[in-house]
Amino acid sequence: MTETIIKIDLSQSPYENDKIHNRWHPDIPMVEMVEPGDDFIVECYDWTGGQIKNDDSAEDVRDVDLSQVHFLSGPIGVKGAEPGDLLVVDILDIGAFDSSQWGFNGFFSKNNGGGFLTEHFPEAQKSIWDFNGMFTKSRHVPGVEFAGLIHPGLIGCLPSKELLNEWNTREKALYDTDPNRVPELATLPQADTAHLGRMNGEARNMAAAEGARTVPPREHGGNCDIKDLSRGSKVYFPVYVNGGGLSVGDLHFSQGDGEITFCGAIEMAGWIHMRVNLIKDGMSKYGIKNPIFKPSPITPKYDDYLIFEGISVDEAGEQHYLDVHIAYRQACLNAIEYLTKFGYSKAQAYAILGTAPVQGHISGVVDIPNACATLWLPTDIFEFDVQPNTNGPNKAVDGSIDIPLAPDL
Repeated sequence: MTETIIKIDLSQSPYENDKIHNRWHPDIPMVEMVEPGDDFIVECYDWTGGQIKNDDSAEDVRDVDLSQVHFLSGPIGVKGAEPGDLLVVDILDIGAFDSSQWGFNGFFSKNNGGGFLTEHFPEAQKSIWDFNGMFTKSRHVPGVEFAGLIHPGLIGCLPSKELLNEWNTREKALYDTDPNRVPELATLPQADTAHLGRMNGEARNMAAAEGARTVPPREHGGNCDIKDLSRGSKVYFPVYVNGGGLSVGDLHFSQGDGEITFCGAIEMAGWIHMRVNLIKDGMSKYGIKNPIFKPSPITPKYDDYLIFEGISVDEAGEQHYLDVHIAYRQACLNAIEYLTKFGYSKAQAYAILGTAPVQGHISGVVDIPNACATLWLPTDIFEFDVQPNTNGPNKAVDGSIDIPLAPDL
């Protein structure tokens, strides 16, 4: 049987597990060493370390301590891995724990994390999703059920000291352009909630003061939230330190492209079965700066879509130049408005776009001044017809059954 090299206890705080960390730093000790060609299983907390509960209150989402996240399992060292190599990771299998067949989706309040559409959804809300084999549905978002594509939202290798310094320098410079912005422009190192695995003493304190937060994706991979990175995927990671230092976490049962609610997938605890190999000097051989990957051959089969367009003209009617961020936001807002015509609240519609296997595309970036982005909404996930017809939309669901909204305390 394949060995589980990192185990967790969901009743235990991740701070009590020395095979877990929540910052990126080159000096975090490897917790396991494996050989090229080895396969193994790693267990993972949900990204918040158990702060979110399976209930009908969004107070835990409102009050979540985001300075703690993400809790990652690792780092795992691969014998013979050296800076400049490529670490090849095959995702062989991935799943939820038998004892924890549920996940959560949430909108963070604007004052605590925010999100892609935070100006439209400034208050904390959440929905709970129950798993039934490969399918999921929510008591908070009726009328929709879909197949999940379980994947790690966050996976990558440790940075070198030089790369860490580059991250901190450039992100601090961005933060300093508007240090009072809510939500902030970047998440800077925060020592008091850092968990660095087996590090201790003064070395641990120094690393905590400069360890990079796990929030954004970077050159090493990290929090890329690529929904197609599932069973059968292969990833080629740049190696920056001896051993590589592979870490993984932030497992998702399902997610729409962009993870637009920030806590935007169906977040879960679970396990992942991986195999590792090396390509010596692979970064130079293939000109690789950021990871590349092959997607899963096992994906939910949805062939019929409604495709919503957005252009780089914002909600106030202001023209922007080829701004894909604004174009995709408009595509999402257009889809949300459409779904409200069938009885969904805007929050329920937003949750659907964050959790279901919707596709996001950059459809045009050359026709000045408007970029065009599209959101592809699979129609088969609905238990009723959502396509336009001459009779008008059928109020198929009751928007009064809304996802929990945290009170403003």
